[in-house]
Amino acid sequence: MAHGEIHGIQVGHHFDSRQALCDAGVHRMTQNGIAGYGGNQPAESIVLSGGYQDDIDDGDEILYTGEGGRDPASGRQIRDQELTKGNLGLVRACEQGFPIRVCRKTPSGYRYDGLYSIEDHGHEA
Repeated sequence: MAHGEIHGIQVGHHFDSRQALCDAGVHRMTQNGIAGYGGNQPAESIVLSGGYQDDIDDGDEILYTGEGGRDPASGRQIRDQELTKGNLGLVRACEQGFPIRVCRKTPSGYRYDGLYSIEDHGHEA
């Protein structure tokens, strides 16, 4: 697993596709929004692509919904998420102090926006 910056990739670097993000090692999943988790490993990266209507992206601060429980038609949460897979990886990153790489979908592809620290995690009822 590769946490932190990727050699040769600067903030603002543009990628044409999710596959290009994966090939560069910036976000190693072509479908999932959270990458780099497994067992007790922390997550490495997320992609903000507008798939979850409840996400809040204020540029330098993000409220990231996580994965699971989303209605694909509306993008809204319709059931609880589980603390497994990518969600657990994000909690591990927070607990272990690993920053994650953040990429954002743009009209022409994806942009790498640097490392972000996870300051907190929680559950809303």
